[in-house]
Amino acid sequence: MAKGTIDQDLIRQLAALLDETKLTEIEVEQDGTRVRVSRAGGTVAMAAPAPLAAPAPAAEAVAPAAVHDPAKTVISPMVGTVYVAPEPGAAAFVQVGDQVQEGQTLFIVEAMKVMNPIAAPRGGRVKQILVADGEPVEYGEPLLVLE
Repeated sequence: MAKGTIDQDLIRQLAALLDETKLTEIEVEQDGTRVRVSRAGGTVAMAAPAPLAAPAPAAEAVAPAAVHDPAKTVISPMVGTVYVAPEPGAAAFVQVGDQVQEGQTLFIVEAMKVMNPIAAPRGGRVKQILVADGEPVEYGEPLLVLE
């Protein structure tokens, strides 16, 4: 690929990789050209290549995320897959309206084949559950809101 030209096949491959892996964004650099493909609002957006010396501009328009009070929001401490129940077919750890105690298991996040319980950082009532069972989550992603 000549410097400064866009390899359409590479972009298609990256977009397919996003669909396959359920990632939200992927960026590669090849021969001094940087290509970023990201999923914004369920569609795939492609960023224009940027020269190596200049930072890549944010070409995609991203809808503002819902803002949650950090003191009331439980966030994912890792990248992985979130599970709302201890096993398939079992009742969820918590539901909206449940009163939870500090240390109570709210979710499990599977990371590298290890099941990591996510505990309530404090007691409170579950106001909103922001993730679905089996959904991939990112580090720092909001999982649940407590009142």
